[in-house]
Amino acid sequence: MLHAAHASRYHWGRGGTAVHRSIGEWQISRVYAVLGRSEPALFHGARSLDVARRARLGRFYVAYAYEALARAAALAGRRRQRDRWWTAARRLAPSIRDADDRRMLYEDLATIP
Repeated sequence: MLHAAHASRYHWGRGGTAVHRSIGEWQISRVYAVLGRSEPALFHGARSLDVARRARLGRFYVAYAYEALARAAALAGRRRQRDRWWTAARRLAPSIRDADDRRMLYEDLATIP
């Protein structure tokens, strides 16, 4: 799972767009979180946010980067960081136009301890 996420990100980095890079970094962060590895999850969550912001990808991608950071911070036991990132994602959620995207974000945020 981890190798597949890194390989996917590598390939999208070579031939994809900023959207693909942001999603790839989010995906790697999520896999690290699933594996219980908070530090690399935080690192890749931050990279996802950086790509989304620099490329001005929009609220959905920024909110999902916040979701990754909140999940990783929760795993690391960093409550204040978790709360800050979770709140940032929740604030953006109502402004995400696509109803399915918005619902998916809310559902993912609800799974963060």
